[in-house]
Amino acid sequence: MIIITGATGFIGSNIVADLNARGRTDLLLVDDLGTQGKWKNIAKRRFLDLIDYRDVDTLLRRLPGKADAVFHMGANSSTTSTDGDEILRVNLHASMFWWNWCTRTSTPLIYASSAATYGDGSQHFNDDQNLEALEKLAPLNLYGWSKHQFDKWAVERASEGNCPPQWAGMKFFNVYGPNEYHKGDMRSLVAKNTELIARGETIKLFKSHKDGYADGAQLRDFVYVKDCTAAMLWLMGNSIPSGLFNMGTGKARSFVDLMNAIGSALGQNVNIDFVDMPESIRHIYQYFTESNSEKLNSLGALGLAYSLEDGVCDYVNSYLSKVDQYR
Repeated sequence: MIIITGATGFIGSNIVADLNARGRTDLLLVDDLGTQGKWKNIAKRRFLDLIDYRDVDTLLRRLPGKADAVFHMGANSSTTSTDGDEILRVNLHASMFWWNWCTRTSTPLIYASSAATYGDGSQHFNDDQNLEALEKLAPLNLYGWSKHQFDKWAVERASEGNCPPQWAGMKFFNVYGPNEYHKGDMRSLVAKNTELIARGETIKLFKSHKDGYADGAQLRDFVYVKDCTAAMLWLMGNSIPSGLFNMGTGKARSFVDLMNAIGSALGQNVNIDFVDMPESIRHIYQYFTESNSEKLNSLGALGLAYSLEDGVCDYVNSYLSKVDQYR
């Protein structure tokens, strides 16, 4: 059995799709369906059971004595959330539960961390799991703080030998791809703007308010979800050193590049209007993020199949341009 938490969400449902494609249907899914249509993310999937993560009694009864792996993707991933108690319960304590269960049952654990742990990037984007290096990071929002707290907790437990036989904390950068539609305003700019560009409408990007960056030239490490899931399934199937791993392309690209990639996929010209960034976020806005992907590369786990243009083209033409947009 393989257990996937957050299984009806964005990355989780793509893991389920990849596992089904490999013939694995012995999957225990843990999540809630909510009211955002997340059921559509798994409508084509085969699995043993789907358990609401809040139904602890049923979950505990269904857990096996050991699993082949746990993919813990469940979290409140909103970077604008201000509900500290929910973040504590869903992002931190639930992660501790799965870590302890995997430790007790000798089950490998792959969990979702985030590039939000790096804060403003002043300490660079190196997936150094030395506690001294981790203590220097200062996340800018509650979501990033919760992921960072668990990373530190995990590293401390591992240093004591109190850890799963294999574990990997994936520091996801800017992930985009199919099955993100329920995320509302947290969807990628590809999901938000493809239809607008297809209709020939003008799209809006933030002006730059920092010297050295042109309007729309702010840089992000955009990584296609299929590359993320491929790397995690590779980790599950190979015995490698445990630790924290950046999950990005290692090449920052601009928002203008991203929009032009959509236009190229559609065969459309892209019209952009640059608008002022809200005053409320200017002081915490990141102008540059780029994964240092050397650690995963050195293991052979990061055989990226998609450049920015290739990933956007696949997303736009295989999903966003279809009546059925779901994987």
